[in-house]
Amino acid sequence: MQCRERLFHLRWENGYVCPDCGSKSYCKLKSRPLYQCNKCHYQTSLTAGTLFSHSKLPLTTWFLAIYLITQDKNSISALELKRKLGISYNAGWRIKHKLMQVMKEHDDNRKLSNIVQLDDSYIGGKQKGKRGRGAEGKTPFVSAISLNGEGHPIYMRLSVVSCFKKQEITDWAKKHLKEKN
Repeated sequence: MQCRERLFHLRWENGYVCPDCGSKSYCKLKSRPLYQCNKCHYQTSLTAGTLFSHSKLPLTTWFLAIYLITQDKNSISALELKRKLGISYNAGWRIKHKLMQVMKEHDDNRKLSNIVQLDDSYIGGKQKGKRGRGAEGKTPFVSAISLNGEGHPIYMRLSVVSCFKKQEITDWAKKHLKEKN
């Protein structure tokens, strides 16, 4: 019950709002776990349009998975999730990857601020021929880390770029760094 209440408040911060007409008047159906608008009679579930939609797992399992994934310092495997949640390996794998995708999308919208340190690098294994910048089979990327006032890391970002030219890095900075006030 607490998970449903928390999700309700996360989804409708200022109370229920009909997704169809915008009315705030609603009732809960007794026959099914749905909310119905009193004005247009549109029905919606609490999980519709969320990452929990189309899942047969209870919200308590999802919330426990969120807790386990976000509190583990070294990440938690799908096998460990399976064990701790009492679900199948496939369900543990799906939950983990859905939650990781949501966290990635959330982080993609966050701009780095405070003290930011940047470095450029290449991804790719050893190959014969030219080394370093311009080498074949290497992918350039920018790594950046946001530090607090004490120099402790807060957030980081790794981004693939096409090259390390001034315009490319300027465009990257406009997209990923918060402007100083």
